[in-house]
Parts: sequence; structure tokens; C-alpha cells
Amino acid sequence: MSEQTQRRSTSQTRRVVVVGAGMAGVQTAVALREQGFTGTVTLIGAEPHQPYDRPPLSKAVLLGKSEGSAFEVDFEALGIELALGREALGVRTADHELDTEAGPVPYDVLVLATGAEPVTLPGTEGVPGVHLLRTLDDAERLRPVLARQHDIVVVGAGWIGAEFATAAREAGCAVTVVEAADRPLAGALPAEVTAPMTAWYADSGTDLRTHARVAGVEPGAVVLDDGSRLPAGAVVVGIGARPATAWLTGSGIGLGAHREVLADDRLRTTVPDVYAVGDCASFPSGRYGERLLIHHWDNALQGPRTVAANILGETDAVYDPVPYFWSEQFGRFVQYAGHHAAADRLVWRGDPSGPAWSVCWLREDRLVALLAVGRPRDLAQGRRLIEAGRHMDPEALSDPGNPLKNATTA
Repeated sequence: MSEQTQRRSTSQTRRVVVVGAGMAGVQTAVALREQGFTGTVTLIGAEPHQPYDRPPLSKAVLLGKSEGSAFEVDFEALGIELALGREALGVRTADHELDTEAGPVPYDVLVLATGAEPVTLPGTEGVPGVHLLRTLDDAERLRPVLARQHDIVVVGAGWIGAEFATAAREAGCAVTVVEAADRPLAGALPAEVTAPMTAWYADSGTDLRTHARVAGVEPGAVVLDDGSRLPAGAVVVGIGARPATAWLTGSGIGLGAHREVLADDRLRTTVPDVYAVGDCASFPSGRYGERLLIHHWDNALQGPRTVAANILGETDAVYDPVPYFWSEQFGRFVQYAGHHAAADRLVWRGDPSGPAWSVCWLREDRLVALLAVGRPRDLAQGRRLIEAGRHMDPEALSDPGNPLKNATTA
């Protein structure tokens, strides 16, 4: 019997406990079964709801077009034990035990998939009328707010702020978005790329206030630091998210600068028999030469396959994806692939004042990232070119009528 076969055989009798019942946790449990794991799989979730997908919360669920977004997974048929409404409190790695509200849970292998939690606006915790949008309960609390067409103030012009503002305008609400930076998506994209996006707010009838900081929230109003008051029947805070890892304090599991779990390129943590995947973990990217912390749906979908393969003993399963995400805002479909931090050249494809355009980032003429607005073919081709590490002809690339795949160099 080969060493790999022996490892795989031994793995089949192990107890795998997955903490977190979002996309990353569910897909890890499913991937284990799909890849042939026959041991015990337990999925633990803090929320009492049947595991559900999050992207519809800011769209169909929020607008009442859907009652929920539960995953279409037959957990019973797959032999996956669900333990819902059970919050994880800590890990005793030496004992191979997970501490929960309902008592300790022994494990042979533990997978951390607790995701991220929204950053709250200081001084507004528990204030009536102030909302976050991360969970199904959050969306259900906000649904009647939109139905009553309140004046709404959104704090933060990031991805979630733009998506919520879009839904609120569709519901007929008056919407003001306040952003401390000088532009939308300041932490995500360069100023020249976000410049055309600023007009999307005005075009939709949304009032965007930049260089604006919230000094306080009062009944029916948001007070800015310049003394101005904005009418607000409700306030929605979308100022970012952080890894949900506070419960790991004292566990000995290594955490990074953002309090994320430090995983290696096989998504193993610093502690034996513990893996981490999704929004709660960072991993080293050989493709980009730096550690990546990705808070997007596709990362939570792709990473579990690597985790499952490594639990089963496929030790050559390395995780180094081309990051990808999308956003639907103000009538536009925005897609992004790659990682542009180290790019040395930016190439536009199309007129950014129009309905469809793309931006390509190059490093030494190699395509490393792409943002596509209403150009899904650019995104699909670009993602494959980034994956392949192809070099591009910048002049050919700048012609929006020229398919991306035809802009490569020999």
C-alpha cells in the first residue's frame, strides 16, 4: 500500500468538525463527501436557520422577491450532521476539542469557516433604527423599512453600501450615502477607476456625500461632523468587515494583522489538524507573491475543495486561485478578477462614461487583474488569461472591439 493510499484510508475513519455554516463551511462538508470521505462530518453554525447563501440578502431577500436563500443541499442524504444555533466559544487544540454553548465537541480534524462580521459604527451599537446587513435576520429587519419607503442614510460607499443603496432606490426610498473618503470604493480601487462610478449615484437619484463623517445618530437624523443633519428613518452601516475570529483568542492558532487565521498554501493553520477557509483566513499566493485575505463569495466556494483534498491526503493540493467577485449596483453588473496591487500599468477598454467598459492591470505586460462593467466576455476571457499568466499587447488590449484573447503576444 502506497503512503498516500494509507493516509487516505486512515482519513476515512476520522471525525471532521466544520465551524461555520455559510458558503465556506457548507462547501467544505459537501466537498468531503464528493471526494469520497466516509468518516463523520459535523457542520456547526451559530445561527438557527438552515444554512443559506448571503449574496441574495442584499438583493432578492431584501426586496421581498425571495423568502430566503437556503442552500439546495440534502445534508441528511450526504450524512452531514447539522448542529445549528450553536456558537463556538473556543478551541482546546491539545485536547482536540471544540468548546460550544452546548458543550465540548471532539474532533480529529477541525475546519474553521466562521467568515467575517461587519464593522459597527462606534457609538451606534444598540441604537434603534441603525442596521447592519450581514445575516438573514438583518435582511428581514430591513425589508419592512424599505417597504415603508423611509428616508435612508447609508454609511459607507463600498460594495455593500452601493448594493444596499441600489435596492433602497428600487424600493422607492430617498437615499443618502455618506463616505469618509473622497470617493466610492476608496479602499478597493484606484481613484481613476472609481471616478466614473461616482456619477452612478447621481444617475440613480442617490445623494452621495464624500469627505463626510458621522458624528452621531439621533432619532430621525444622522449628524455629520460638519454639523449638518440628514433625515433618516433608518441608518444602514456598511463600513467593512473583519474576520470572525475573536473566539479563537488563547487557542494557539496563529492570527494575522487583521486578526484573520493564518493558513498556508494548503489552507492548514499553524496548529496540526486544523484548517481554515473563506473570509476568516488569509493564505500565501504564489501567483501574486503576497498573502491574500479575500472577503468574497468565490473564495468561499473554491477553497473548500482544497481543504477536502488535503484532509483526504492529497498533499499536492495547493490553493492559489485568481480572486473573483461581482457586484450588481445602480443597474450595472460589475465584475473583478485578479489582484492589482503590484500592477505597473493600467489600460482602459471602452468609454468609462458609457454603459460598458473594462480596465486591465498589467505587470511587465502580464495581465494580473481586470475590472469589467457590463462586459462579461472581457471578464471570462481575462480570468483565463490571468490564470495562464499570459503577456498582452497593450495597444491591442486598449481596443474594446478586439477580444481580449486576441490581444496576447506570442
